[in-house]
Amino acid sequence: MSRTRRMPYAQQRPQDLGGGVWSVPVPIPGNPLGYTLVYALESPAGPVLVDAGWNHPDAWEALSGGLGALGLDVTSVRGVVVTHFHPDHAGLAGRVRQESGAWIAMHEADAALVELMNGLSDDAHRDFQSEMLRRAGASAGEVAAVDGGGPAGDDPAPAERQAPAIPDRRLRDGDLVDLPGRKLRAVHTPGHTPGHICLHLEDADRLFTGDHVLPDITPHIGIYPYDRDDVDPLGDFLESLDRVNELGSLDALPAHEWIFPDVAARAVEIRHHHEEKLERLHAQLSEVAEPPTIWETAAMMTWNRPWADLPAMLRGMAAGEAAAHLRTLEARGAIRRVPGVVPVRFQALES
Repeated sequence: MSRTRRMPYAQQRPQDLGGGVWSVPVPIPGNPLGYTLVYALESPAGPVLVDAGWNHPDAWEALSGGLGALGLDVTSVRGVVVTHFHPDHAGLAGRVRQESGAWIAMHEADAALVELMNGLSDDAHRDFQSEMLRRAGASAGEVAAVDGGGPAGDDPAPAERQAPAIPDRRLRDGDLVDLPGRKLRAVHTPGHTPGHICLHLEDADRLFTGDHVLPDITPHIGIYPYDRDDVDPLGDFLESLDRVNELGSLDALPAHEWIFPDVAARAVEIRHHHEEKLERLHAQLSEVAEPPTIWETAAMMTWNRPWADLPAMLRGMAAGEAAAHLRTLEARGAIRRVPGVVPVRFQALES
């Protein structure tokens, strides 16, 4: 994720947001994002959660205790609708289902990825990542560093490494979530993940934005494997921003940072940020003597800190984001892949 502007983080605590909506900050251990905002929506048949948080004992204590402080019992939860499959959103959904019998709902595209992840061993995942990095142009030392662990080199606990629970229900764009007495509609907003959804609470003019639209930072938009040419996640993300813009100036309830007004204006701002980034990257590619690899492209781009200072795992994420920008430029006809070259290299075309 990158910043588009700088604002201080708001102090977060369990809150009654009015209109039968509550928020509970659930910590993400060791992550600079700090927490995931889990939302609870009132219904006569029991509350429905939007996201659930990271699978960690401290996170579970914060979720269950935070709901309790608001007068809600985690054992009475009716369902968990997950905005996307990432572990800081879906990680505790299985624990909630275990404690309450709740259903878990997710967009069908992300549900398919969760099923795939549950079938992969740690070794298979590591082999996939290593080969992807090599094809992107990373050196053997960089491959080993990325494979070695997270930003701090820490190996997560076994429970944290587990794939998210397989959902009971699969959503499509426009589906209404099972929330008796209310209208909560799934809005498919791919980009951050193929099945990311926002959730429009139509009876209250509120939009739960997950990671799609955040008030200060922009979500990570990567492509995996890096050298795929059959998808365009950044292009999907930009179109999804346009779709959110069309919903109007709804109040945004994001999964990180803080609640903010006028989601449409923020969507326009984020789109402008990425268009500027695409223009800058195309200009850089036009000026280099030799077409760069994906890894070399990532090193050329601007991040929150200098490339040399990025921990290995963050370099891997930056490469994924660089690859997504390259792919969008390729889809627009602004650059091309150099044929017959491994690792893949990209060359700017004349406008």
